[in-house]
Amino acid sequence: MPPATPTLMEAFARLIAMPTISSVDPSLDQSNQAAIDALANWCADLGFKVRTQVVKPGKANLIAALGKGEGGLALSGHIDTVPFSAAAWRQDPFTLTEKDGRLYGLGAADMKCFFPIVLDALRELDLDGGRLRQPLYLLATCDEESSMAGARALAEAALAEAEYRFGRHALIGEPTGLKPVTLHKGVMFESIRLSGPGGHASDPGLADSALEGMHAVIAALLEWRAEIQQRFADERFAAPMPTLNFGSIRGGDNPNRICADCSLALDLRLLPSMDADETRARLRRVARAAVEGLGLEIAFHSDFAGVPAFETDNDSDIARLARELTGAAPRSVGFATEGPYLNQLGMDTVILGPGDIAQAHQANEYLEAARIQPMREIIGGMIRRFCL
Repeated sequence: MPPATPTLMEAFARLIAMPTISSVDPSLDQSNQAAIDALANWCADLGFKVRTQVVKPGKANLIAALGKGEGGLALSGHIDTVPFSAAAWRQDPFTLTEKDGRLYGLGAADMKCFFPIVLDALRELDLDGGRLRQPLYLLATCDEESSMAGARALAEAALAEAEYRFGRHALIGEPTGLKPVTLHKGVMFESIRLSGPGGHASDPGLADSALEGMHAVIAALLEWRAEIQQRFADERFAAPMPTLNFGSIRGGDNPNRICADCSLALDLRLLPSMDADETRARLRRVARAAVEGLGLEIAFHSDFAGVPAFETDNDSDIARLARELTGAAPRSVGFATEGPYLNQLGMDTVILGPGDIAQAHQANEYLEAARIQPMREIIGGMIRRFCL
């Protein structure tokens, strides 16, 4: 093994130390290039053929391939993290800190832990391209936490160029508590903005209030939410209905002025049976009708165009193997992943990782150290079945 290849804990600590925040707020958004370069070097040391896909300035995906063929396995994940509140952390979020059997750091569970465990499993198997019956891929993406731009770029490239194909099966190491996931809802973020001329609060006849107009929009959307929750249901989910969450509202600037501007941000989680474009169009019709006749302008924006719902057949080879290796039946979750983009390429994908979703996006995020060895064994089992 080349001496440049770090140990599991060394690799984990180095990735935690590299800020890779992705955010819809440009002031918080950061490059992931240093982390991609480090992973590329480590994979090259292990014999992988490595290429970097530039998604946009400062943002890149890693595609590492070992062996050749049409089948095989892709081990995939994102290298970015969410922003953080420094005051809420009890230790440096960019220093991997071990305490009481837990490994703390920003992205420790979601999901920088995955790549060091993969590299360690490969070291244990002592692989080389000549030993592989089918190819093995390692994929690392950018901007999963903000726009899914990395996964979309991978899928678009793979559909256009055969050299970007990534095998028949995929494992995404998102935090699932070592339990396989084969089903999740779709998600999209939408914002609505109302604007008007404003005016002095002493005379309500001067203008319609954007804040009061948004009150009417929210009331109409609550009725629409009840309607779609009656119409759509899927008992495979813990929350079997589509959800609509009012995430934030901002409006006005002073108590003695009629509100001239108000914005509302929404999160929608859609069931597999729901069409995203149709749902978005219906939401906008409902909101527009709620302020019809008022002297307000309404504008819409897709803050996050959305991730489709994800589903892999529980009788697929990788789902059955995941059940065999974990002893747990495949299940559903409410959060979204990059799984739909890999499945679009004709792959069968399982979401399975050592972290807990309850730790994701939290201050003092941690990974249970005891999860490392079971995850290493799962990865090894996957590689043996699909590649060796």
